[in-house]
Amino acid sequence: MDVRVYYGASLASYGFGNNHPFGPDRLDAFWREFTRRGLDRRCDIAAPATCTDDDLARFHTRDYLARVKRQSQTGEGYLDYGDTPAFPGVYQAASTVVGSVLDALRAILGGECTRAFVPIAGLHHARRDSAAGFCVFNDQGVAIETLRAVHGIQRIAYVDIDAHHGDGVFYAFEDDPNLIYADIHEDGRYLYPGTGSASETGRGKAAGTKLNIPLSPESGDKAFFAAWERVEAFVREARPEFILLQAGADSLDGDPITHLRYTPAAHTHAARRLRVLADELCQGRLLATGGGGYNRANLASAWCAVVEGLLDA
Repeated sequence: MDVRVYYGASLASYGFGNNHPFGPDRLDAFWREFTRRGLDRRCDIAAPATCTDDDLARFHTRDYLARVKRQSQTGEGYLDYGDTPAFPGVYQAASTVVGSVLDALRAILGGECTRAFVPIAGLHHARRDSAAGFCVFNDQGVAIETLRAVHGIQRIAYVDIDAHHGDGVFYAFEDDPNLIYADIHEDGRYLYPGTGSASETGRGKAAGTKLNIPLSPESGDKAFFAAWERVEAFVREARPEFILLQAGADSLDGDPITHLRYTPAAHTHAARRLRVLADELCQGRLLATGGGGYNRANLASAWCAVVEGLLDA
């Protein structure tokens, strides 16, 4: 099948308790809607995978990995300044998120599928040396470094439609001219992490390779579709060899911690148009991840919309 979707209990284990916005019930909320729509019959369903310390160290520092391991044993304290709590087994759970993303890369590049979706992934706030914003390991950063070190793919487009700016990816590759970055998000003056202004376009040799489009609170589909035209032109001009989509569902109307007002049509459109671009530019190679989203009905609808966009002819 052309599209592979990752599902399993070990992937759901990445969550911070049922009272936390990023709880372990998010995956099952998606799966119920996914199967109700019959998408499980149209996709290849794959079990989660794990990864090695060496995989993680392509992006993260060894000191940080050691710290997460220590706190994974005790389950105590925070891995950042108060958003991302440790829990027993957090190292293994976060490694499964990254491992599933890396397995999806391997499957796409090995010809087992053309496109893939990993719902519990897209943890775009984690820094090389710390957690941030519910994100322990930055699977997107590890994916970028792995595409280069293992698969020989240098020119990569990263597209982010989560309500929050993907700061962990942006600043890690701000001076990298071969990481094409396009991010539509809620204006950082109103929402964590407070970054991603339109003036942030890359540094040094990478100047002009980054596109940040902040939207005002309450912006809906009309604003998104207008911004998307710029994203699509930007990616097409860059001619990447591989495309990553962070399809956060917290940009939908009704999310409890953000203020954008999209409908799932935005997510369908982003996935569908990137599928067309991937077919045009890079042999169809496209990996999407679920990102944020804290209203369970919203994330189920948005992520199913992404899968439908990846599937549509």
